[in-house]
Amino acid sequence: MDGGMNPVTVVVWGGLLLGAIFGAVAHKTNFCTMGAISDVVNMEHWGRMRMWLLAIAVALLGTTTLYVLGQVDITKSIYQRPMLPWLSLLVGGGLFGVGMTLAGGCANKNLVRVGGGNLRSLVVLVFVGLSAYMTLKGLFGQWRASFLDPVRIDLSTWGLANQSIPAAVSQLGGWSMLTAWQGVTAVLVLLLVVFVFKDKRFRSNLAQVLGSVVLGLVVVAGWYLTGHIGYGENPETLETVYFATNTRTLESMSFVAPVAYSLELLMLWTDKSLKISFGVASAIGIVLGSWGYAIATGNFRWKGEGFASFDDLRVQLLGAILMGFGGVTAMGCTIGQGLTGVSTLAIGSLLALLALVGGSVATMKYQIWRA
Repeated sequence: MDGGMNPVTVVVWGGLLLGAIFGAVAHKTNFCTMGAISDVVNMEHWGRMRMWLLAIAVALLGTTTLYVLGQVDITKSIYQRPMLPWLSLLVGGGLFGVGMTLAGGCANKNLVRVGGGNLRSLVVLVFVGLSAYMTLKGLFGQWRASFLDPVRIDLSTWGLANQSIPAAVSQLGGWSMLTAWQGVTAVLVLLLVVFVFKDKRFRSNLAQVLGSVVLGLVVVAGWYLTGHIGYGENPETLETVYFATNTRTLESMSFVAPVAYSLELLMLWTDKSLKISFGVASAIGIVLGSWGYAIATGNFRWKGEGFASFDDLRVQLLGAILMGFGGVTAMGCTIGQGLTGVSTLAIGSLLALLALVGGSVATMKYQIWRA
């Protein structure tokens, strides 16, 4: 990085800004991935689902552009490791889908709600963070590491350098990696855009269209911030590193593990080895952006009402615990895998996304049947 600018500072403040933009837009447009699935299952309404799909298309196109132009090496992200822990992705994704449905929203949605003054969502987030931390470094992590993560496929034995769809296409078709990456991206973006804009009502909803584009671009900006601006030589070790990321490689929007790291930072504030990372800053930014939008529009209200009943409390906290475990085990949430991971065309991200949607749909169907 040029000049005397501290890359850690730039990445952290950049993460805060991107999170704030994401939070404000999500609040304004009522962007919610669980809500999108619910709208389709319960009302056969695809408006918010089209928002999600358009955001994916924008994030995918932008991420591929950065990679093709050599601005970021997306193959170094956690989503592209040649080891494919398929069981962890399926179990984690499925449990996250169940959990977010029971809790009434994913981690991102609860962060947005907290920014709007909803204290009940704060309780849910605390349990998401505790469960996620236990899955990263505690008891749940032992189960994950012992029983789930070892069940994996080494794609390098099949000649694949990473777990991207373009790598498989390149191997099968004999094309170069860049050609395959551009081709796969072009086909998928075209299909997504055609499906999204074939609906006249969605085309006429400018707020949803622009909101989707901005959310997708935030993911792209996150990759550029951590993978280009925040990539450089560490003056202390002289090693080339990615600054201010928890995974020690490039990152973009994801909110389950960052909630856990935020709790860790608050509890161990005097531990000088702990620093505010891009993920933590972006999670804080979501709350601040949502709060700022709520204040600006006069919609901010402290909502201190409790859970409807003991059963409601039990169900939502169970959902929060499942979200924490599932989000870490699947290496991402509806945003971390369903938007950021998918933008890298990782096979594992698609597995996690399918499991996540399947878990959510199954839970909704069960709730309808029980009612």
